[in-house]
Order: sequence, then C-alpha cells, then structure tokens
Amino acid sequence: MRITYRNPVWPDEMADPFVLKWQGEYYAYGTSSLQADHKIFPILHSKNLADWTHIGNAVEPLPTLPHGNYWAPEVAERDGKFYMYFSAGERTADETQRLHAAVADSPRGPFITRKQLMPDAGFTIDAHPFRDPQDGQWYLFFCQDFFDERVGTGIAVVRLADTMLDTVGAPTPLLRASGDWQIYERNRTIYSQTWAAWHTVEGPFVTYHAGHYYCFYSGGAWHSFNYGVSYGVADHVLGPYHESQKSNGPRVLQAVPDTVLGPGHNSIVLGPDGHTEFLVYHAWDAARTARRMCIDPLRWTTDGPVCAGPTISEQVIEL
Repeated sequence: MRITYRNPVWPDEMADPFVLKWQGEYYAYGTSSLQADHKIFPILHSKNLADWTHIGNAVEPLPTLPHGNYWAPEVAERDGKFYMYFSAGERTADETQRLHAAVADSPRGPFITRKQLMPDAGFTIDAHPFRDPQDGQWYLFFCQDFFDERVGTGIAVVRLADTMLDTVGAPTPLLRASGDWQIYERNRTIYSQTWAAWHTVEGPFVTYHAGHYYCFYSGGAWHSFNYGVSYGVADHVLGPYHESQKSNGPRVLQAVPDTVLGPGHNSIVLGPDGHTEFLVYHAWDAARTARRMCIDPLRWTTDGPVCAGPTISEQVIEL
C-alpha cells in the first residue's frame, strides 16, 4: 500500500524540524512563532509521515526569557522518559543563546524544563542527542562559536550522563567550516567586533550506517540561497569527521532556484515501511514567507548519502 504527499507537508512555519518515531507513530517538533496555551515549540502528530495534526505545544518559555528566541528542539526517549533539548536567548543578541533540557512522560508533552546545560560554554545551539548503537552511550552534539581559522559557528560533541540532564567531560570540536559557501555573513558584527567573514556549520544530525558515523549539517546563512545540507564521516562517534571531498557546496540537499530556497536543518527518520529513510528539513518558498517542513527519501550510494529533494511534485510513501 502507498500514499502520496507534496512538500511542504505542513502549511505553517515549522523550522528546524525534528521527527521522532515512537511506537509506530510520528511526532514533529520545530522552531515556530506559533504559541498555544502559553507554550512554545509546536508538536505535530502523524501516523504516516505525510498527514500531520497539531496536537499542542511543548514547553513553557523560561521565566527569565518570556519573550526570548527559542530554537531547534530535539527529543530523545530513554526508559520511558522523553528529553527535549533546545536553545534559548535574548531576541536582540544571538550570542546569548544557551542549551536547556526539559522532560516529559509522553512525546505529546508537556515538557518541563529542568536545567541549563553547560552554563560556562558560552553560545550553544542546535542540540542533537545521539545514542551510539555500538555501546549504548548517549552523546549530545551541538554548535558553538570558534574564533580561529574560519571564524564562526561549528559543531562539537559531549557525552551525556545517565541522567540525560548532565554532560560529562569537556566538549570535543568536530566539524568546522571548510569552504566559502559556508559563509554566514561578511563583515558581521558580533561579540563587539566586526569579522571579515563569519562562517556557519550548524544543525548536526548523526546516524550510523555501514560501520561509519555520518554527521549531517547545514552550512551558510539560514535565510539565504546558499544554505543547504552536507555531511562529514568518521569511524568513531567522537571523530575525527572528514568531508570526503573539498567542500564547494552542500552535497546532500541544496536550493532549487526561484522555487525552493535554503533547504536545511535536517533530521532523519525511518518511514512507515520500516525500510526507507526520510530526510526531514525546512525550506523557504520563493517569496520567503516562512520556513516549512518538508520530507524526501534519503538514499545511500557508493558515493555517500543523497536526497531526492527538494521536491515540490507529488511523491510516494510506501506503507
């Protein structure tokens, strides 16, 4: 049996989409200005990955940031508890973003914020919890700023404690900008200084395939045409991660001129057939009215992972 869909699969704003498959059903969480019951982060539910319903919002804003910026929620399940990781900061200063963790008894929420993670780490965003299938250890991939070589935002990783609310040891830097396509902005002023070129590698999502760890990421400026998805590969979860060829542009997912702009910040989820993997990502329409949630199949080739998208025509999901 099969069904069809068209991108975007949700009509409203749903940036940085993360999809959790739990007991055969799907729950999506994302960055959005939509609030419900004084909570942030919409929760969408689906039984087939194509048809979605808004079932509420996830978590209350922090008391210290009632009108702050809240970005990129991701959820991990462990022993019947659901842990949401997200960043929060002041609207007027991106560098104030910090990671927080919230807990719920159901993927439907509500999530209750328990603590701030790595309070001394400075700017931290885009948390991605990952369980290493080799030994069961949980890790938290995230983004922070670096001030050497290609200055800007890059990816690091730290081990999670059994509590899932604490980190263990110092973070390990993993992936940094390697090409001009990853420039976020030239002559950017931040941290009370103007940088000739500020780079961005963000939105990590890690998967284990055929004996290797693949760290998918989005590079460039989230609001621009050059934004897209690429990846690094490692033999160990802590790296080192290498890009298999010189980074001249996003290798997995890139814009379609005048049609689909800035596709990125992906997650990966197994489809209803239990076999096909889907890349879940956001993309702008040509008029840049909103970043909306899209899905397209992910294929593994001898040259690495590739995505069939971004698509806007009718597509098929096998059930």
